[in-house]
Amino acid sequence: MSLAVQAADTTPAFAPSPVLRPLVEPEGMASHLAVAPLLRLGGLTPMTTSDYPGELAAALFCQGCPWRCPYCHNAHLLNATDEPALDWSEAREFLVRRRGLLDAVVFSGGEPTAQSTLPTAIAEVRELGFKIGLHTGGPYPQRLAQVLPLVDWVGLDIKALPADYPLVTGVPGSGEKAWESLALALASGVALEVRTTPMPGLDSPAYLERLMEALSAAGVSRYALQQCLSHSLLDAKLQARLPAHLAVPEAVPFPRFELRSA
Repeated sequence: MSLAVQAADTTPAFAPSPVLRPLVEPEGMASHLAVAPLLRLGGLTPMTTSDYPGELAAALFCQGCPWRCPYCHNAHLLNATDEPALDWSEAREFLVRRRGLLDAVVFSGGEPTAQSTLPTAIAEVRELGFKIGLHTGGPYPQRLAQVLPLVDWVGLDIKALPADYPLVTGVPGSGEKAWESLALALASGVALEVRTTPMPGLDSPAYLERLMEALSAAGVSRYALQQCLSHSLLDAKLQARLPAHLAVPEAVPFPRFELRSA
């Protein structure tokens, strides 16, 4: 199988030839999950050092997201009904061959928790001996609660203060869902990094200071502020409004803070 290495903008690579395999039911999983997980994948990154801090990982990109953030640069992953780039059996076979070479597997997207088969897929990858990372925006708190016991690290995107989320996602009530997911992740004790890629209009130093203070008060200790990429935006008109550099507040209330490109 030939796999192209994914570019830095998270455009996923994929493997074209399916490999069939029997299902091994993960020990302790409920019987209703004991079916081959039809996880819809938009692609994979064979190797990455940036998607799971401190670990050499592969990243699986799950299709589908309920939100339509105008600065999203993975718009090709938003539609859950698009033809998958590769089958779950292909992805699993790839990971089987990478045991001992990679430390972890990151489920990214799109939005991984949009797919009900995510717990089964995670359990299968854990059985292969990999650590599990999860990238999520937190739109489905109860589904996140189901998988938190199965993951080792979470990268949670918090886009804004709760009341301002509809300006970003286009979905009423999305802020409450995301911040509920934040509370669940913090309470779980799973290693957590919270990240914000601010949308123009919600990126002033005064606004970011308010957001950071709220996150710190909630218990966040590791935080990354991310500069939005200026290409492959869902709304191309937004490109003209992207700042050349983010203006970081003078006071950053986190023990671990990083400014980075998204």
